[in-house]
Amino acid sequence: MANEMELHEIQTSKEFLLRSASAFEEADSGFTPHEGMYTVAAQLAHIALSVDWFVDGATNPNGFAMDFEEHDRAARAVTSLSQALSMIDRSYANAEAWVSQSDLSERLPDGMVMPNAPKGEVVYGIVDHTAHHRGALTVYARALGKVSPMPYMG
Repeated sequence: MANEMELHEIQTSKEFLLRSASAFEEADSGFTPHEGMYTVAAQLAHIALSVDWFVDGATNPNGFAMDFEEHDRAARAVTSLSQALSMIDRSYANAEAWVSQSDLSERLPDGMVMPNAPKGEVVYGIVDHTAHHRGALTVYARALGKVSPMPYMG
């Protein structure tokens, strides 16, 4: 199967994220460890929006959108854990479809983000970015007196 390794990376990235996020309940949606930081719901929304951002950047001939203020506003507008998890499902499904149907050896356009890199590098950007925020969420869980499950063990 073409792009099998990249598809596996996307799928396990989502699996690890959801396992870590399973420590939270809907009542935790608005928790933030410090004023001004993302809430639990906004962290997850940010991850979903970023998955979309990576895929859009790889498919748009103009490259990556750089309006990070709008991205931040959209993430912060999400106040429900269930809404954020639905966004995760949708974003990762779109990413899986893109990976399955794309020539990942094609080059990204010149620009500020991953200039002229193979499109497959976007997959690893998604994985790395998600892992970063998954780690933040485990700190949030600890601050709530919860323990996120080990992400790598089913």
